[in-house]
Amino acid sequence: MSNPALRLDIITIFPEYLEPLRHALLGKAIEEGRLEVGVHDLRDWAMDRHKSVDDTPLGGGPGMVMKPEVWGPALDDVAAGRSGVELSSASEHRNDRLRHDEVEGVTPERYEAAEEDRSKPLLLVPTPAGQPFTQADAREWSNENHIVIACGRYEGIDQRVFEDAENRYRVREVSIGDYVLIGGEVAALVIAEAVTRLIPGVLGNASSHEEDSFSDGLLEGPSYTKPREWRGLAVPEVLLSGDHAKIARWRRDQSLLRTKSVRPELLDDEHLPEPLSREDLFTLNARDIATDISVLITPGEWERVSAKLPKKLRKAGFEPYDVNAEQVDLTCEPDNILVNQYEQAEGHQPTVEVLHRVIINGRSDLDLREATQVVVRALPEGTYWYGSTDEGRKEPGVASACAWNHQG
Repeated sequence: MSNPALRLDIITIFPEYLEPLRHALLGKAIEEGRLEVGVHDLRDWAMDRHKSVDDTPLGGGPGMVMKPEVWGPALDDVAAGRSGVELSSASEHRNDRLRHDEVEGVTPERYEAAEEDRSKPLLLVPTPAGQPFTQADAREWSNENHIVIACGRYEGIDQRVFEDAENRYRVREVSIGDYVLIGGEVAALVIAEAVTRLIPGVLGNASSHEEDSFSDGLLEGPSYTKPREWRGLAVPEVLLSGDHAKIARWRRDQSLLRTKSVRPELLDDEHLPEPLSREDLFTLNARDIATDISVLITPGEWERVSAKLPKKLRKAGFEPYDVNAEQVDLTCEPDNILVNQYEQAEGHQPTVEVLHRVIINGRSDLDLREATQVVVRALPEGTYWYGSTDEGRKEPGVASACAWNHQG
């Protein structure tokens, strides 16, 4: 195998807690030689007859602190290559089928790693007081050759242990969340799985982790499978379209919207590996708007304008849901402000121009005044108009043009 296996040593007072590492994909990684796991019982280094590993905290306070004279030698020996209880796969895995990347001829690649002296093992210490463990850490650490995880209990491990360990390790104190666990074993399982799955070849399809939550700085969007309808709930129609570009855009939009809703801080520039595109910003900032304008225009001109209007609006950042236009019966509104304006400017009443009321419902991140101007710029130059854009949606008239014209 071209890539060396990741050596993972875990020190704990509950070795049986690490049994899950033998199962599923991690067990398969062990079976295939991509991962080696040694579990070490901390009590092997305890010197008294009770095999005690903790003592009361200096300065008083609740709980117990794990002793340096036990942890120090344990870390010394593991750094020197001590073998623990070597985990094997819990069951034999099928290897008679080619996996996705093998079928497609894809060679999984390691993630880029920061320049760092890796001659010392990486010592990870799960603690609520540590730096948050992130997907970026998992990617970085998937390049390691040797990781040691020190699972603390009680009130934690004497801090001098880690100060001393700097002589033999690169020490990182990490937290898997803003909560407190009974011990570090659960965190060790989380870190082991997050890191191991990113080792080339562990997942049969590299894109499985390349499109994960956090891989592009965002949360992953929703997923769907067959059947197309279940308990009256249908899958989004775009996923059935066969249009890969539209599907990719939809997935990106769903990822952005979920991130905005659940973890908005991830959208800050410092968290994103690349700047958001214009399309991304539209997805995040657009809201429903409705442009309601009255226009003096000939029916023929309106027909030509309306045919090109949706494309022009989209290009300008106004995504229309619908364009509704209806001619206004001037007998219902003999003193129309737009007609009066036309007559004052032109010296006569409109002869071929007809008053249209146009309502466009859509979505945009534009300023409301700019949204109105986008619509106006799509009209023939010199067209008489008045109106505005508001947030929300607006219904066109449903009765006669006269009644419609005098609504609200």
